[in-house]
Amino acid sequence: MPPRSAGLQTHIWNNNLKSLILLGIYPFLIMFLVWLCALVTGAMTTSHPTYGSNDNALMVDFANNILYEYWPAITAIVAIWFCISYFFHTSMIAKMSHAHPVTRLEEPELYNLLENLCIAEGMTMPKFNIIESHALNAFASGINDKTFTVTLTRGLINRLSKEELEGVIAHELTHIKNRDVRLLMITIVFTGMVGLAAQLVWSSVRYNLYFGRSRDRKGGGVLLLLAIAAILWIGYMATLLMRFALSRRREYMADAGAVQMTKNPEAMIRALMRISGRDQIPGATADIAFMCIENTAPFMGIFATHPPIEKRLQAISHTTGTPIPESLPPVSQRSLPSERRNPWLPKERAFRNKNHKQE
Repeated sequence: MPPRSAGLQTHIWNNNLKSLILLGIYPFLIMFLVWLCALVTGAMTTSHPTYGSNDNALMVDFANNILYEYWPAITAIVAIWFCISYFFHTSMIAKMSHAHPVTRLEEPELYNLLENLCIAEGMTMPKFNIIESHALNAFASGINDKTFTVTLTRGLINRLSKEELEGVIAHELTHIKNRDVRLLMITIVFTGMVGLAAQLVWSSVRYNLYFGRSRDRKGGGVLLLLAIAAILWIGYMATLLMRFALSRRREYMADAGAVQMTKNPEAMIRALMRISGRDQIPGATADIAFMCIENTAPFMGIFATHPPIEKRLQAISHTTGTPIPESLPPVSQRSLPSERRNPWLPKERAFRNKNHKQE
């Protein structure tokens, strides 16, 4: 972790620049995937009188003609997709994470912590959402001041002290301040677009395999769909790897920003120690887990989306000179004021009971 006096502003500038670059690159990446699909189509189509040959020049010409003819439609689809995500991403994320908004009357302590930090930093106060789960986690989302939102789990609120909770909120505010959330939202929007296209083509392949006529299965239609699906899945994995590469340092920088806001590195260390191993939110998608303060489940069992908690603790300890405690003091349990009106609590209890039986 770099010293708090250096690196944060550079990180913000880099994220703003990366956001602009991604907005320009992703549409071209999608067009390139369309061009590859057209190239495969030109290579495998035998019914076309001109482009049925495997001649490389003819295949490339066929792909170029397809892209030239349909690029306005592709651009329009990308723009519409982005606009829908831009205006409705807040509600979409809330539904995917099973979060609900809370008011100051319902959670006055949380709002006071958030408000004090925002006033000290000169930031516009974001919205507050809560996930009714016993997991210990949090994330920030949004694209601009009107949509920025801090989401906490009920387990995090109940099991962390006031100072530790302030550290977590400061961590998420740093993601907002550093424009990490804007960068992540852009990558999630376009990654989701490629992923959806791959799933639709794969569903078409499965349908043709199981329900298509025998003569169709022996023809090249299924093979063509398989080739297109493979290209789209490769493109999807490429966008995911781009997302991972863009966010290697974001958690370290957010930890540094939280310490800078709160002037309490010990509380941040204790908060991360309490969260460690208790971060999995039942029913949360991979995109939600990717945004969280901690995610111990690697993507597809291969790629780690977050640096290990141990390294983050060591970074804070080394930078601030704060020792890592061997044990954590107990925290008095808070009440659950929204338990009776929570529509997801039965599902959460069923999930925990199922896991308990399996153990």
